Amino acid sequence: MMSIMPLTLTDLVSSCKQNIVSDMGGEKVMLNVKNGNYYNLGQIGGRIWDCIHDPVSVEELIGRLTEEFDVDDSACAEQVFSFLEQLRGEGLLLVNEENKNAANV
Repeated sequence: MMSIMPLTLTDLVSSCKQNIVSDMGGEKVMLNVKNGNYYNLGQIGGRIWDCIHDPVSVEELIGRLTEEFDVDDSACAEQVFSFLEQLRGEGLLLVNEENKNAANV
């Protein structure tokens, strides 16, 4: 079994495109059409989802969020890494080479 390395600031991340996403009352909800699971991303999770529509470095993502929200860099980084790892664990996040492979499909 191949080990997955933790995300780093330089990793390029983007959202998987085979999901149905909708805004409901200011929060994003998503249906993963592969497994039928529903997710409530919330307001900030929804904003992160919007930011990762196209590949972006984790560092750039954190920078955008600290400019938009009243949060310090370290707290933002901790929460963003945690959220991205959850998305990754659910198969909802493309990382580095996966972005290039998805573009060629």
